[in-house]
Amino acid sequence: MSVPAVLSMRDRADVILRNLRRRLEVVLPAAMREAGVDMWIILCQEDNLDPIHATLVPMDSWCPILQMLVFCDDGERVEGISISGTDTQDLYARPYRGQKPEEQWPVLRQIVAERKPNRIAVNIGSVQWAAGGLTHNLYRQLLENLPDGYADRLVSAEPVATHFASVLTDRDIETFTHVVGVAKGIIARCYSQEIIEPGVTTTTDLEWTYWQLCADLGLDVSFRPYFTIHRSPEGRAARDPADRVIMPGDLIHCDVGIKYLRLCSDHQQWAYVLRSGEADAPAGVRALMREANRLQDIFMGEFRVGLTGNELLARILTRARSEGVPGPRVYSHSLGYFLHEPGPLIGLPWEQERCEGRGDVALRYGNAFTMELSVTGEIGEWDGAPLRMSVEEDVVFTEDGCSVVGERQERLHLV
Repeated sequence: MSVPAVLSMRDRADVILRNLRRRLEVVLPAAMREAGVDMWIILCQEDNLDPIHATLVPMDSWCPILQMLVFCDDGERVEGISISGTDTQDLYARPYRGQKPEEQWPVLRQIVAERKPNRIAVNIGSVQWAAGGLTHNLYRQLLENLPDGYADRLVSAEPVATHFASVLTDRDIETFTHVVGVAKGIIARCYSQEIIEPGVTTTTDLEWTYWQLCADLGLDVSFRPYFTIHRSPEGRAARDPADRVIMPGDLIHCDVGIKYLRLCSDHQQWAYVLRSGEADAPAGVRALMREANRLQDIFMGEFRVGLTGNELLARILTRARSEGVPGPRVYSHSLGYFLHEPGPLIGLPWEQERCEGRGDVALRYGNAFTMELSVTGEIGEWDGAPLRMSVEEDVVFTEDGCSVVGERQERLHLV
């Protein structure tokens, strides 16, 4: 089974630069103005890049020693300024191109004095980790090097960073569609007869195979891949619980993702290993997947701009329970340039009522999510034993509503 072709490294750099340019034109000004800040200073060092900074430079950049990015909003346009030795191509003005911190700080001080910002945002967020990348050391140096009277104008950049990092543009979404296509192709390859030999292949083998397939394509995994076996009571009785060898009659569940073109995917899909004479998975398992799809429909149907993650969680679960979805649970996080942040959090596996802080973030157009949820139902072919089916699809929310990126899983992969 083939995986969609990935871009060459040179083409990847071109796509990333194109997408970043669009983000600077569209998302950044909106983020700063909504937060009411007229300057945003991002400081970091080469071996400890700020998470937001890493999304703001070209792919083919070397970021030596001290990094300084400054965004200034004069009410008409947002000007980006790089005060470092990093080649940012034509994205930012570069009044200083050296690599000596003792020369960089005076340049920053002069820019602040000339622009006279009223509110200076810095990355000291306390809720979203992606917004808290400023180290104590650089924060202290910043205080020492600001013009007199400006230290009191520092504010947390968390609202700016949350908005900027969580909103995808139309070009980002186009790229994300390609990323998800590749990600699902890798899953399908792992669930093929070419990879799985019942009675021989283990889920550990699948985890390393998935990782190797990604590496061979020049892709990073967005987190450690997981494959697990789910068995009927009869199957569990016949095997040691620690046995990871895949056998006929087993269900295989994966939780995997890639990072490609700076965007993260995150999927959970299921496969069934056919017994001799079988043409499909047990009817009870297939019926449970339909229930999972029904919960997904409810999930996507409840999206409204401005709702918080906690409000979405309550609406989704209330409707699912009223419509008889068996054992619904929702634990969906935002996705895109980061794996688990910084957009609204919609539940956690252990919290189905309210997630303080991250669950209070409001939904915006352009937010992407993992539609991560589960249903639990009895399987007739397993003498009524329950199965919790956890599924995960990547979705985007636009003015047209919330929709799956690509095609969602509605049938089990068959091995």
